Order: sequence, then structure tokens, then C-alpha cells
Amino acid sequence: MLKVEPIPAFQDNYIWAIHDGRNAAVVDPGEAAPVERFLADKGLALGAIVITHHHGDHQGGVADLLAAHPTGPDGTPMPVIGPAGERIGARTRAVREGDTVTLQAPALQLRVLDVPGHTAGHVAYVGELQGAGPAVFCGDTLFATGCGRLFEGTPAQMLASLDKLAALPGETRVYCAHEYTRSNVRFARAVEPGNAALAAWDARVETLRGQGQPTVPSTIALEREVNPFLRSREPAVRAAVRAQGGNVAGDAEAFGALRGWKDNFR
Repeated sequence: MLKVEPIPAFQDNYIWAIHDGRNAAVVDPGEAAPVERFLADKGLALGAIVITHHHGDHQGGVADLLAAHPTGPDGTPMPVIGPAGERIGARTRAVREGDTVTLQAPALQLRVLDVPGHTAGHVAYVGELQGAGPAVFCGDTLFATGCGRLFEGTPAQMLASLDKLAALPGETRVYCAHEYTRSNVRFARAVEPGNAALAAWDARVETLRGQGQPTVPSTIALEREVNPFLRSREPAVRAAVRAQGGNVAGDAEAFGALRGWKDNFR
């Protein structure tokens, strides 16, 4: 049986730990100290490091973790899995869409999706986690009620990546890497003020944050209902973008205008 737990890092990052009560794989360890505290508190051994993209707040802790844990529980070099299209320090395996990652400690299997847009070589990892259900670890491509900025990719690339994620089964839990949900919901409500599902989600987010709880993981089904970036083809979203002076001539243009609106939203 596997459990997925968030490890808060920096101001609003989440490093995800997937563990079986003995061994843990960590996803996007931007810094090492929170991971070390988590492992010590839970009595876990580090079994693997998994990276979605090259930004420092997602891989900055790898060197320190490897210095403390050069080998996995089986005595072989610590696995460091990362995207083939990006520079990942100490990577032991480069992966791209179509690849399957099989880990031994903990025992799990993840398939790889290419999801460029935020960065050129960003990947996501999808798996059926025993006891934890279907999951996607999507880094900074898809957020709860939002998506990542287009630092290296194009609107067309990001739209295609989000379409790929939106096509996953609705029950898939979305393990994104930042606690951005409050601000994302505020923007989403400006885009779709009449969206009842979004209003209900807004109330839930306020309750969770008021209790100091994470708002993630969400689910793909929820994101389809409340996330404007998964809903950029909806008439209400197109109308809102058009009212802002955005180009809605095509899908990529409308998505790019929506992302540009969010970039400047206050």
C-alpha cells in the first residue's frame, strides 16, 4: 500500500513523497532539508528521486540528497529520474513520453507524458498507486485551477499538454508542485463568474486554507469543471477573453490571450 504526502518547501512549493511506510520516492525536491526532516520524522529510507523539469525549485536539493543518500536501500546508486529534454543534475535515467519508470523502493510504476509549455522538456508521471489510486505528478504544467507560465514553450504547446492531462480519467489525483490555488481561483472567478462549480470550489479552498491545509491534490474531474485553462474553448471563457481585447480567432490564440490575462491579473 502506498501513501502520497506533501512536503512543504520554500514559500509555496510542495515536494511529493510516495512511500510504503519503509521507503520513499520524492518528486521535485527543490531543497533537501525538508525532505530530510520528513524522512527522519516518518522513519523512511530514500529510495528514488523523480524530477519533472529543470527549474531550481524542483531539483535544487538533489545534490545534497545524494551526498547524504548516495545509494538506495538495495545498495545500488540512488535513482534520479528526469526529463530527457532538459539538463538535470546527477540524472541516472533520462525519460520521455512512452517510457515507463519502474521503482523498487517503494515498488511502483509510472508512465511518462511529455507536457511542454512551462519549460521545453517538462514531463509528467502517471500511475495507479496501490492504495492511493490513480495519480499524476505534473510539476508546474497543471495547477489546481491554473497552469504554469509559458517560460520556454508556446501557447499551442501548453494547450496540447493540458489537453493530454485533461484526457486522463476523472478520478486521477493531480499532484502539482505549488500552493497557488487561492490566487488561481480568484482569476478563474473573474473569467467565469457564473460557474457554480467554481463558486463551490472557492468556498472549499477558503475553508482548507483557513485551516492551514493544502488544497491539493485536486482531481482531473474537478479541473475540467473549474480550471479556465482546461476550459479555454468554452463559450463563456472565450467571451470573457474577447471582452478583455484578446484574440480568440483560434484555440491557441484564445489560450495564449487567456494566459496573458492571467500573467497581468492583480
